[in-house]
Amino acid sequence: MVFFLKKAKQLKAQIDEFLDIISESALIFEKAIRYYLNNEREEFVQRLQKVTENERKADELRIAIERNLYINTLIPESRGDVLGILENTDNVIDKMKETLVHFSIECPEIKKEFNALFNEVANSSAQAVDMLINGVRAFFNELEAVNNHIHKVHFYEKEADKLAEKLKREIYSTDMDLSRKLHISYFVTNVEKVSDYAKDVSERLAIYTIKRQI
Repeated sequence: MVFFLKKAKQLKAQIDEFLDIISESALIFEKAIRYYLNNEREEFVQRLQKVTENERKADELRIAIERNLYINTLIPESRGDVLGILENTDNVIDKMKETLVHFSIECPEIKKEFNALFNEVANSSAQAVDMLINGVRAFFNELEAVNNHIHKVHFYEKEADKLAEKLKREIYSTDMDLSRKLHISYFVTNVEKVSDYAKDVSERLAIYTIKRQI
């Protein structure tokens, strides 16, 4: 079932651009982690700057969409749900940016032997975000497909959680100082938490979808 957007082309374009920004940022986030682990700091900084720019654009778009909804009195019966979806999705890019900023400030020393698993955690988190964005797109265009995407969000969130636990066990099995173990584990947790944010938003999306189907 196609949602209200056929009659609101400008709003549709704004929402599509907003979702494109979040989806792109998930890919950049994953690459930024990889560059950091490979000690390619200039490349990492460039990706951090891009995610920061995207986060600003997403905020501006969300505010513009909210203004559009109210000024043009569009879909008053579903306005709260739409704004709720966008606001919570916006929190995901905030978390990605925050995580990369912490990398740039604290500069954790991560042994190369942890790189493969660390990259897998980042990949699973990015995949969870991507599946979330697919779910949000489906909410506006193909409501019956939303639950399939939500299921995939949960899959990747669980994968990120399992991989993060495995990585932490490897970290704590080494002879590094406890302070360094704690420091690296903190960053593992923050990279994995991106998938948690995606899952939280997907659960809200599931509720909004049920409301639309009643």
